Amino acid sequence: MKQFLYSRSRIIESLIHIIGWGIVFAFPFVMMTRGGFDITLVEYLRHGSIVPLSFLIVFYTNYCFLIPRYLFEGRIKQYLLLNIVLIVCITAGVHFWQEYAFHTYTKGGNEGRSHMGPPKWIFIMRDLFSMILTVGLSAAIRLSGRWVQVEAARREAEKSRTEAELKNLRNQLNPHFLLNTLNNIYALIAFDTDKAQMAVQELSRLLRHVLYDNQQNFVPLAKEIDFIRNYIALMRIRLSSNVTVETRFDIRPDTPTEIAPMIFISLIENAFKHGISPTEPSYIRIYFSESADSVCCEIANSYHPKNEADKSGSGIGLKQVLKRLELTYPGRYEWQHSVSEDEKEYKSILVINH
Repeated sequence: MKQFLYSRSRIIESLIHIIGWGIVFAFPFVMMTRGGFDITLVEYLRHGSIVPLSFLIVFYTNYCFLIPRYLFEGRIKQYLLLNIVLIVCITAGVHFWQEYAFHTYTKGGNEGRSHMGPPKWIFIMRDLFSMILTVGLSAAIRLSGRWVQVEAARREAEKSRTEAELKNLRNQLNPHFLLNTLNNIYALIAFDTDKAQMAVQELSRLLRHVLYDNQQNFVPLAKEIDFIRNYIALMRIRLSSNVTVETRFDIRPDTPTEIAPMIFISLIENAFKHGISPTEPSYIRIYFSESADSVCCEIANSYHPKNEADKSGSGIGLKQVLKRLELTYPGRYEWQHSVSEDEKEYKSILVINH
């Protein structure tokens, strides 16, 4: 694909050069014929084409040789010196050729007649200025083309860096997710082996999603919601009767929306970690909704922060969520999360514009 785009850009660039120089070479011929002069093709090649040809030589000497060999390499003094020599030589050559052609063409019936018109130095200065403009135009086109290439390379490098960082974050998230889940299963083994076996079965379903779908940049929203449902079902197994878990998913089963995988799971993990008390009534409310251009995850839970001795989680989940949001949805998400004033409820609202 890249090779195709490169070939197409080269073809377009070549066509622009051909059309541009075609106009430059045709301009003197058109102007002379429109001015009432009866000029033949031979006369045009002898007199009218020498100036456009000199522009062509100066332009491509810079475009193909001097600019990449000297200007791009930072050899500014050599570049300017060589251009001065080139412009002086080309201008002198044009002037001598015009003098030779004029005297050869007027030899005969016009002998003895002096040339009337502006001084010759005016034409020489005109040609010098035109050559300088040609050099500037060549440098501007070449530099703009190089800037486009450098910018494309920079964007490609930035994209590769972002993808590598996202992959690294996902690889970190997998152990973090598994650690929390295994801690829950370990707690179940102590008092209910049947539930522990059920939890292992649920975990196997979750692992299928983690191992395969998590390697993609985006997955169908419906599949991600199924993963979240299975995770919540796994968490319910170990809950006591004093914990209420309410869920609502206003997501169409056939929705075409895609989402970054496991972007919400850390928020739900956080709710189960800090929203459950072994002694006090607790609750977790999870609500997902979808609109035409956004996905909303709203979580509210009773707030029972763990003490420093509790090692049931590494505490890096929410930090990873923020990093992934910045990399995957820069400027296209809103995340509000805070504890209520009475410090009894924690609420997290994440809206992603897709």
